[in-house]
Amino acid sequence: MNYWLVKQEPTSYSWDDFVRESVTAWEGVRNHEARNNLAGMTKGDQVLFYHSGKEKAVVGVAQVSRSAYHDPTADEERWVAVDLKPLKTLGAAVTLEAIKQASSLKDIALVRKSRLSVVPLTSEEFKTVLSMGSSNDKGKGTSRKKSK
Repeated sequence: MNYWLVKQEPTSYSWDDFVRESVTAWEGVRNHEARNNLAGMTKGDQVLFYHSGKEKAVVGVAQVSRSAYHDPTADEERWVAVDLKPLKTLGAAVTLEAIKQASSLKDIALVRKSRLSVVPLTSEEFKTVLSMGSSNDKGKGTSRKKSK
């Protein structure tokens, strides 16, 4: 299994929107490196969902439900999409600031390649962020308001 992080501006498409839809095509990526990362995703891979913009925090966990296929929003065959489904909302959002302060995350691609919308993670990075987002891990994240 591989691990990934995808970024999305919550004013365009939030974690709550994603949960309401229950599955989404992750399409519209037009950066070559991010596209290559999408192409590397396989069904069952785990994905952290990151709110970019003002929030700058990991807020949930998703899973690849369909491996890479031609992006229907693209005219050229080289662009791909994957289908993702939400698995769980983190008990506490894991902020970019908290990630930068964690010594075990010093090499995470989220920080090193901050402009990419799709980045790979190691299993240890993934587990560390999950641990930080656990509702039992006080002080490491920001409490999330539950959707109504």
